[in-house]
Amino acid sequence: MFEIKPIFNALLRSKAGALMLLIQVAITVAIVSNAAFIIQDRIEYLQQDTGYPEDEVFSFTVFTYSDDIDLIQKFEENETMLRNLPGVINAVAASEVPLSGSGSASSFQLDADPTDSKSVRAAYSGGDENFLDTLGVSVSEGRNFNPDEVIVSQDLSKIPTVIIVSRAFLEEMFPEGNGLGNTVYMGPAPLKIVGVVDKMMGPWLKDRAADNYIIFPFLQPNNFQKFIVRANAGEREAIMRQIEDIMLEDYNKRVITNVRGMDEAKANYNASDILMMRMLVVLIVVLVLVTALGIFGLTVFNISKRTKQIGTRRALGARKSAIIRYFLVENSIICTAGLVIGSIAALYLGKALLQEYSLPELNNWYIVATALFVLVISLLSVVMPANKAANISPSVATRSI
Repeated sequence: MFEIKPIFNALLRSKAGALMLLIQVAITVAIVSNAAFIIQDRIEYLQQDTGYPEDEVFSFTVFTYSDDIDLIQKFEENETMLRNLPGVINAVAASEVPLSGSGSASSFQLDADPTDSKSVRAAYSGGDENFLDTLGVSVSEGRNFNPDEVIVSQDLSKIPTVIIVSRAFLEEMFPEGNGLGNTVYMGPAPLKIVGVVDKMMGPWLKDRAADNYIIFPFLQPNNFQKFIVRANAGEREAIMRQIEDIMLEDYNKRVITNVRGMDEAKANYNASDILMMRMLVVLIVVLVLVTALGIFGLTVFNISKRTKQIGTRRALGARKSAIIRYFLVENSIICTAGLVIGSIAALYLGKALLQEYSLPELNNWYIVATALFVLVISLLSVVMPANKAANISPSVATRSI
């Protein structure tokens, strides 16, 4: 019914075009399936919940170039001044800013050094009892820092004894579920966990332990100081535009830089991922178009070579549907071979990307979906030239007689 044998024999007599199309289909399936999977993975990454109201929070940096003031006193005054601004919910001086791509991290152990014990890596930042509220998060278990636990000093030997941790860190360090109130160690220093925040991301979203985050009640004011401010979402931009003038009016021997919203900082950090996604989308579109045009072109070429043969078949009583079916089956044979080879190549390419770039393992459903999509595109690309072939007049077969 489908004339498989004569179609196959015809393909063997004209191998070059069919082989090129087969390779093109295989390459398209291998690359498009992996590219689509990477795009979906990046979309999930970019849309992940960070735990913060990103449209309410902004940060800036103060560089003080004069030594004629007490930095500790001045920054405490600045915090109070910022909190009293109309539209501001809270403000705090901090050592690090979440989602900024810049910060500090360390390993925390169950026992003090030099004892060998379980270790979990986490980013950390310092701030006072206003730090969590400024970030728009709250303690879900335990408590916030007490004011008398906060150390504001330029003496690094003064180490706090309590910390607040993210839920992810707590569950990794104490998988049995009894972490609150326990003590972990940063080197030889004991740190009691007094509070837990359910969702709190660190400065590096691409880090394996991006949601392992620890807050110390410690701040070391210096000439290069970061501030975090949380404002009403609708008023944040206006406050950001005024912040430099407000800070300089209070004290003019300093420079205010990097005034930016948390969402902007996150977008800057993820700029390379967004660019990569756009490039992959363009790659997918180009590959699919080239494959479709290749199938269309090969079909048109075959029709031009077989015009007399098609006319003869029409003269012998072949229906138009039989002519269309012939080219559809011919294309399906080529594409099916390409899809099988491409699917195998996609699996190997996915494993290579997993090993070289630590990407997630390719979901086989993406290969299946891509193969079906390419098959549909290939069949649609044949329909128009096949219809044209079916309309060739039987008289064509007798023109050279």
